[in-house]
Amino acid sequence: MKRIIYIVLTCVAIQMNAQGKDKTKKPNIVFILTDQWRGSATGYNGDPNVKTPNLDKLAKEAVNFTNAVSVTPVCTPHRAALLTGKFPTTTGMFLNDIYLPSEELCMAEIFKAEGYNTGYLGKWHLDGHGRDNNVAPDRRQGFDYWKGMECDHNYNKEHYYANNDPEIKYWEGYSPFAITKDANQYLNDHARDDKPFLLFISLATPHYPHDSAPEKYKNMYPQKDLVLAPNIPEEMKIKVRKELQGYYGHCTATDEAIGTVLEQIKKLHLSDNTIIVFTADHGEMMGGHGVKPFVKQLAWDESVRVPFLISYPNIKNNKGKTVQAPITTPDILPSLLGLTKIAIPKGIEGEDVSSLIKNPNPKADRAALIMNVSPFGSNFNDSEYRAIRTKQYTYIKTTDGASNLFDNVKDPYQMTNLLGKQEYKKIQIDLDKQLNNELKRIGDDFKPREFYMKKWNYTLDSSKRAIDFWSWDKGEGKVISPQKQN
Repeated sequence: MKRIIYIVLTCVAIQMNAQGKDKTKKPNIVFILTDQWRGSATGYNGDPNVKTPNLDKLAKEAVNFTNAVSVTPVCTPHRAALLTGKFPTTTGMFLNDIYLPSEELCMAEIFKAEGYNTGYLGKWHLDGHGRDNNVAPDRRQGFDYWKGMECDHNYNKEHYYANNDPEIKYWEGYSPFAITKDANQYLNDHARDDKPFLLFISLATPHYPHDSAPEKYKNMYPQKDLVLAPNIPEEMKIKVRKELQGYYGHCTATDEAIGTVLEQIKKLHLSDNTIIVFTADHGEMMGGHGVKPFVKQLAWDESVRVPFLISYPNIKNNKGKTVQAPITTPDILPSLLGLTKIAIPKGIEGEDVSSLIKNPNPKADRAALIMNVSPFGSNFNDSEYRAIRTKQYTYIKTTDGASNLFDNVKDPYQMTNLLGKQEYKKIQIDLDKQLNNELKRIGDDFKPREFYMKKWNYTLDSSKRAIDFWSWDKGEGKVISPQKQN
């Protein structure tokens, strides 16, 4: 079905161009995705420690969504939802290290059908064939130019595969610098093309290991000087300071790398016709609420809230404005389509909030859906949940019922659970209704994890990590996409 849609879209785009009906070149898109970058961990969002001068400068030229959230705060589910505009319960992409089925219509395929060149650099984490294996060209979901890898966090010797070459290669030096150098060459090569481009830059930092950040940048953050959040218990502070030193080191080094891309866009005079997005796939707990560093998957803000800046052509009147209404991962693709005036394909579940991007309204609000269908790995014993984030509240339910209610304006570190308090009874009822409406809209009955694991033929290994997601055709040595159980 995806192939049919793709062919139809391509033919329509070619025909329109041939007839001269679409004479205006659509805007380029430079999408910068980072890994495990917490929503609070930038200078422009008020972190008292971190130095992010280039992103701070971009924030003055962009629209800042202060309540952006990851639909499922772990890599593969977020990335699948980002590229498809669908929720994890619809695609089955709710665990790490699984294959995004080729049947899914994805971001690059949609833009390619509209005449875009497409390029991808860096971490993919949607292939499910093993983290070191090549993501074969027919599994790249519409991205043509390719210097990517499935998953690698060895930032000083990070591997990749280039275009159609099946031989493994390694980025030279610290990978954010090397990847953005290649991105700048791509920009230079396509700056004068008649066709617009979609360039996706996927940087794996500041995901752990934190101690691998370059010494120059770690040294900017003496551990004794770091200001810690009030929801970190005393017994964890030594560990957290150590991890934060490297975490912030990665942030500042990555900010510098991103700065070279932003400068290249201006140098090549692309700013007036380029949409720029900076965001992350999820955050990490870093000791918040007593949860050790590295952990995500949870519904706390440290885990789910991510940075989201978007700059677009003719933004002059909205530079530096903020949007408090939340945005969740599946909303991003349809919003980009809205900004580029491309029809949103049927089946996309996210909502087009491009009107809110073009006209930031501080009074606007909406319910952004968050979920963890089946916690895995170190989170295996945590409860499944569904939650919504509004501009003021977070409301969370597990399969046992409502579990948490936070007023994020009055209580930004989510230290007081308001669930069941009489003065919040009406608010709780309203939030519960909003959550149920969102689940109904996407057809999710919120069942226990076993239902979804069986539906998608998933199993877990002894460490509670996902395995055997796809059955292998031993005759052909190919992965067969999973089939829903009848």
